[in-house]
Amino acid sequence: MAGERNRIITIANQKGGVGKTTTAINLATALAAIGERVLIVDLDPQGNASTGLGIDRKHRRLSSYDLLLDDCSVEEVAQETAVPNLYIVPSTMDLLGVEMEIASQSDRVFKLKKAVAKEDAFRFSYILVDCPPSFNLLTMNAMAAAHSVLVPLQCEFFALEGLSQLLETVDQVRRTVNPNLDIQGIVLTMFDSRNNLAQQVVNDVRTHLGEKVYHTLIPRNVRVSEAPSYGKPAILYDLKCAGSQAYLQLASEVIQRERQRLAA
Repeated sequence: MAGERNRIITIANQKGGVGKTTTAINLATALAAIGERVLIVDLDPQGNASTGLGIDRKHRRLSSYDLLLDDCSVEEVAQETAVPNLYIVPSTMDLLGVEMEIASQSDRVFKLKKAVAKEDAFRFSYILVDCPPSFNLLTMNAMAAAHSVLVPLQCEFFALEGLSQLLETVDQVRRTVNPNLDIQGIVLTMFDSRNNLAQQVVNDVRTHLGEKVYHTLIPRNVRVSEAPSYGKPAILYDLKCAGSQAYLQLASEVIQRERQRLAA
């Protein structure tokens, strides 16, 4: 995109089960489908983004662990997926030990930033970082490297409480390691139009955060839930289902916000 060599978006929420990895996979697929060259960096030791894109564990010879330890470059670690224009730096359980290995190093929170600042990472117009569901050194690395944070938020009772904690975390990162970090947007996930509480959560989040909240609502959708077990993004598994269509709309909103930001 004009004015910068790539755009790095961290997808984060300290709460698990909010659709974070599903959002990473399907947003990346939608961006790739419109011609953007996209890289997902899987920073969750569970490796669900890697599995959801069909990368078998026995084929993850190199991973985000190697990237963080300065052993390999993005070009060496990134693997092609079945989606044209979409690549992934897969995750392995080795990531569980990475905090202990780099904890004493002065640049421990900038490992990912250094890796994606090298020339070979600039062939991707978007880099999406899928974080673990906790605030740890891996999440700090993701936020230190990113231009912005995209927050998936489940439409449930405790959503606002968890969101306030995450916004405080972003403020802390901005104050300490990445003054340019901003909120790309809040995406409301697992929305059920039959549930009055879900609609109330949507209204409350929009009241508190206004334009930061995407217009697109990601619905609860069986086809989206099934897709990872087939190693496919929902958009490939069933393009016409409500969840896939919602993620295509979300990608359109992300692109539009990027254009507005560049024009400002």
